[in-house]
Amino acid sequence: MNEKYIPLYRKYRPQKLEEVVGQEHIKKALKNAIELNKISHAYLFTGPRGTGKTSTARIFAKSLNCKEGPTITPCGVCENCIDITNSTPMDVIEIDAASNRKVEDAQNILEKVMYAPVNSRYKIYIIDEVHMLSTTAFNALLKTLEEPPKNVIFILATTEVHKVLDTIKSRCQRFDFKRITTDDIVKHLRYISDNEKINITDDALFTIAKNSAGGMRDSIALLDQLSVLDGDEAISTDDINNLLGRLSFDTLNSLADKIVNSKPQEAIEDLENIYNSGNEPVQILTNLMDYLKNLLIVKNCRKEIAFELTQANDAQVKALSEQCKNIETHQIVFLIDKCSEYIKELKLTNNPRLWLEVAIIDLANLTENTSLVELQNRIARLEGGNVQPAKAVSYKAAPSPLLKPEMQKNEHVKPDVVVQKEKDVKDQINKPEIPAKDKAEPVKNVAAEDFSPMPKSKHSEGADISVLWGRLLENVHSAPTRALLNQWANPVKIAPDETILTMKNEIFLNQVQSGSKKQAVVDAVNALFAQENSNVIIRLPHANDVQVQPASVPDVHQEQPKPKPSPVMKPVQPEPELEPQEVEELKEESEQQVKPKDEAKFETSMHSDNVNMVLDVFEGKVID
Repeated sequence: MNEKYIPLYRKYRPQKLEEVVGQEHIKKALKNAIELNKISHAYLFTGPRGTGKTSTARIFAKSLNCKEGPTITPCGVCENCIDITNSTPMDVIEIDAASNRKVEDAQNILEKVMYAPVNSRYKIYIIDEVHMLSTTAFNALLKTLEEPPKNVIFILATTEVHKVLDTIKSRCQRFDFKRITTDDIVKHLRYISDNEKINITDDALFTIAKNSAGGMRDSIALLDQLSVLDGDEAISTDDINNLLGRLSFDTLNSLADKIVNSKPQEAIEDLENIYNSGNEPVQILTNLMDYLKNLLIVKNCRKEIAFELTQANDAQVKALSEQCKNIETHQIVFLIDKCSEYIKELKLTNNPRLWLEVAIIDLANLTENTSLVELQNRIARLEGGNVQPAKAVSYKAAPSPLLKPEMQKNEHVKPDVVVQKEKDVKDQINKPEIPAKDKAEPVKNVAAEDFSPMPKSKHSEGADISVLWGRLLENVHSAPTRALLNQWANPVKIAPDETILTMKNEIFLNQVQSGSKKQAVVDAVNALFAQENSNVIIRLPHANDVQVQPASVPDVHQEQPKPKPSPVMKPVQPEPELEPQEVEELKEESEQQVKPKDEAKFETSMHSDNVNMVLDVFEGKVID
């Protein structure tokens, strides 16, 4: 190996702000700070690895300490520029906080901070991975970071800014480095490949950029590793997959096709070939999960967006489009979720191959078992109680337009029964109309009963009003009011638009028309018809009013077909008869309520507001 060989990521490290790939917002801010001479005493650079934090810190230090500076274009030939480029400067001190995280290391920095720069304009401390400092070391630097000596600048770099103390972050100017876009990485890799004469395809560069997760250093390091494969043929995506232990698109497409079409036997055969090729179980499921992610994107996004997000070529996107026709979106999401769970299991188990085979078999069966129709059938079985499971319905099966929705959801209906019911429905539809005089008593037919429409409700008259009257009394929550209505009231009309009740005595009429009792009746009617602000009229009886008694056990479904058992209505509890003494008390109470308004106002004015409120709420009176 040539000892003078310099890795590409070091050879192509940017030396000027213009050479930094991406991060346009940060380059503009630092240029303006230099031009306007607004140099802060502390900076905090944060962002993912390989996005240019340390390189930007060095370029910024070079721009400040250049003999021709401060300038946004350092000369690169003066002593300070050369020292910073070679990482041997006197006044730019780089510290790795991961290995210098103790409070003694921080105190050592503080001791040297007081000294002036040797041959530069600024003394600059670049502390990399600053989040690794201990809390004690952070606290030791607080005061110095806030008010450092003249010509001292701190540049802190970290990939995990949430671990940095808020007191540190508040003393620095923060710059967030973003992940570099795939297009920018590919352009820079092509530039390096052309300069280094590396024969590599554009698809391979896209694969490198995707594998680097937005980090330029990782991309260049992988390109440097692939450069040794350079030969007569260009480096392709397959070479990258073999080097990284990744599965090719065709291999993943074949395996996913077996899973989507629920073929566990063939999926295991493909898995055997993949595993024997030397691929690790975790890597196999990770690549499969990434493939399913691309399948999800192709199914739910436009073709232009799919190309951008998946970075696949035309043939690959076409293959994904054909495959996603046989699977639903929620199934793909479910498969991705299960892949994630099995990856966790593989990292913890001592027998990864066993769990890998279990995972593939489970995934191949999940596609059929998680179809929308199957989920509906499963819900129907759970709601229906103990039902014998039947053959699962394929997710491709279209629901029959002749079946009711509940018949479409019930999986336990056998195919021959469904066909017979459809035939019965067709016969019922095509059956000619029979004259009224020729109609005989209808013959009970199970299929006809199942598909017969619900009977329309009749107008509540005669015996029906007694049922409604019994239900209305059940909805009256006040026991005295319910007893009073049961004994002295008579329903004339009970309907959603209007309810008319009559009282046998004017005294009891005045009693019921009071605020609380009248409202109790209105609330009962609202509950009966499931509405609000019902129109309730309470009056004295007329000559043509019909006497109605509440029915004890109403039966509104006597003549209607019963495909399903209807809930039995609770019988109305008989209310106790009012004793003569209670009648007299009601009369006295009514007479007191019909006192002249002036007298009532006079009595009200004799008490406090709280007493009057209690009297109104509980319908009470003051006893002398």
